[in-house]
Amino acid sequence: MSDAATESLITDEMRAEIGKESEPWTCEVDKTAVRMFARAVGHTDPVFYDEAEAKKAGYRSLPAPPGYLGTPVFDPRTSDPTFGGRRGSGPGPQPSRPLKRILNGGTEIEHFDDICAGDVLTAKSHIASYEERTGSIGEMLITTTKTTYTNQDGKVVAVMTGTGIRY
Repeated sequence: MSDAATESLITDEMRAEIGKESEPWTCEVDKTAVRMFARAVGHTDPVFYDEAEAKKAGYRSLPAPPGYLGTPVFDPRTSDPTFGGRRGSGPGPQPSRPLKRILNGGTEIEHFDDICAGDVLTAKSHIASYEERTGSIGEMLITTTKTTYTNQDGKVVAVMTGTGIRY
């Protein structure tokens, strides 16, 4: 922000949340979900639909298509009723200013190993950074969140980096 007298969108409370890991949540990868996701995004490779083809290609079972990291297990006792994620595992404190509009600034996924039907993933996230910018639309708060996915064998299989923009 160019004006030194302007109050920062990033509060001390928000700065204190950077790097704090959320409670873990569980994501299951099953054959039906793999097939549905693959179909929804237009994949036609038989490895996503036919287990024999997947095994011929060297997979343990149907591989998760790019972008699919399992389905979070919904538990009404602990899950947010609107979005399904765990209560309290969200992106942390909200900005102190009334920035009401939210825009998805993008998602990147780095894969470290195969994710296949039958896998049970544990996910944990943390806020990696906050950044302030002023653009043609005015003040913006950019939040970068990282989520690490570990499989049932304790191996990190993917890291997702998400960018959220409030303006």
